[in-house]
Amino acid sequence: MIIIKKRVLYFILLLYVLLVIFGCSILIRSIHKYTVNNQPEYTILIEIDEKKLYLFEDSQLIKKYPIASGMKNMPSPIGTWKVKDKGKWGKSFGGHWMGLDVPWGTYGIHGTTREDSIGSAASHGCIRMYNKDIQELYNIVPLGTAVIINNGPYGPFGTGFRNLKPGDRGADVFAVQERLKELQYFEGNVSGIYGEDLKNAVYRFQEDNNLKVKNTITREDYDAMGFIEFE
Repeated sequence: MIIIKKRVLYFILLLYVLLVIFGCSILIRSIHKYTVNNQPEYTILIEIDEKKLYLFEDSQLIKKYPIASGMKNMPSPIGTWKVKDKGKWGKSFGGHWMGLDVPWGTYGIHGTTREDSIGSAASHGCIRMYNKDIQELYNIVPLGTAVIINNGPYGPFGTGFRNLKPGDRGADVFAVQERLKELQYFEGNVSGIYGEDLKNAVYRFQEDNNLKVKNTITREDYDAMGFIEFE
């Protein structure tokens, strides 16, 4: 009788230990899930006209930094992107680089040896910051952070429509590809690069809309696609 009671006691004790272990395991997983899912969500907003970078944490503005943007003939990529890579690059990049997933070129946010250029349109399209600022931003935002680059009221067309020809790259090419895809003319990859696939789509669009069939996308083509000057 005593042996049977001891066995029952051991079984109860073992069951208790297993329940404690199982419960702790669930608790740990729950804590981990809570921690991961409750990380702050950051968004970077860059206003080219203002030469300012705004950092939002969970929709609240927490930081504001001055920047330099791309030159007129080498503009910064207008659109919504993500931070795809980060690295501690050399001195010419101020020691810190955050690459953007722009499909038609290599663009990023970085420091500079030309800090006197901050506040102007001086780069080859990248966003320059003071070295102390990029170091701070680099340490705050994770990979995958959304980066919105605006250019005042002009959107992807900079300060107006430019004639686009094969080989051109940029936010305006990207916008035309997206519009022609919506209109079911363009079937290629929306890349911001004017290649053969876009040229063929433009030909078909021009023919169907009684426009002059040509390689160059001009104002009449923009109008027919439904773009307005300050879209």
